Amino acid sequence: MAFVPLITPSRSFVPARIPQLSPRLPQAVPVVSRGRMSPSLPKMTAVAQPSTAASKLTDAAELISRTNVFIFDCDGVIWRGDSLIDGIPQTIEYLRSIGKRVFFVTNNSTKSRAGYLKKFTKLGLDAQAEEIFSSSFAAAAYLEQTNFKETGKKVYIIGEIGIPQELDLIDVPYIGGPDDSAKQPNMDPGGRLEHDPDVGAVIVGFDRFINYYKIQYAQLCINENPGCKFIATNLDAVTHLTDAQEWAGNGAMVGAIRGCTGQEPILVGKPSPLMIDYIVSKYDIERSEICMVGDRLDTDILFGKDNGLSSVLALSGVTTEARLKDPTNDIQPDSYVDSIADFLPRQ
Repeated sequence: MAFVPLITPSRSFVPARIPQLSPRLPQAVPVVSRGRMSPSLPKMTAVAQPSTAASKLTDAAELISRTNVFIFDCDGVIWRGDSLIDGIPQTIEYLRSIGKRVFFVTNNSTKSRAGYLKKFTKLGLDAQAEEIFSSSFAAAAYLEQTNFKETGKKVYIIGEIGIPQELDLIDVPYIGGPDDSAKQPNMDPGGRLEHDPDVGAVIVGFDRFINYYKIQYAQLCINENPGCKFIATNLDAVTHLTDAQEWAGNGAMVGAIRGCTGQEPILVGKPSPLMIDYIVSKYDIERSEICMVGDRLDTDILFGKDNGLSSVLALSGVTTEARLKDPTNDIQPDSYVDSIADFLPRQ
């Protein structure tokens, strides 16, 4: 697979093979700002272009007959918080029973792949570890691809346990993360926060315990350590911590670091092609066979459209039908459903 540099020239790198994952992953890309993403993030031209309004899928039989692989987002499609959405186990079981391959690709970095497998099991869903791809995995894979370990540098983490667990698997040293959740910088007269000059990358993932210490430490590393990479697991504006309401997403954390550094992050989660290119290459799948199903226009649906997949929007998550049909929305799926339970055959 050819690698075309997409990040800024000052941060160019030599792609590296990922021994334990194989095949190679593509490079991550600079941020794209569409739809509900933070207004502080600059707009870039995306591949997806304005199109006619999507129609509601009233009979899934034709879609299912021409699709061999379904990629499902998790939050808002499979579950909300820790609550399973109605009809999901039956839908997944049905698709598998008729020979369809299923993958789960989530932008949520709070868990590793192993952590997500435990959540699937707890919710009574049948899933295999190799079917699950999280943005914490994508961040680790990006570092492996770029030969980060060979630099002798370490990573500073804003994020929860998922990122450290994935970095442990590739033996990349790190600091921060959950260990810094209770720390406070000395802001008395003359106070300063000392940072590690050996930090060569800052990964910003969703962090329910983000604080001023973490923000200051991250900006010092990015601003003062030559060549330090700024990596974002995702730019989701909101997320589902509970099934009662939407909560501020990782776009808030990334926005804070962008604001104090003036730097653009390298995005490894959706809509970056990193994870889909890995799946296509590893499992020898044609993109025309794949349908991306998600609840977000600016990540899931854009991920599908930019990467040559068919796409279905599920209204069980953050996007409403009104938002989908708003004249200002220029990201349209091929069709939409109330939830993926609509894939089940009609009785």
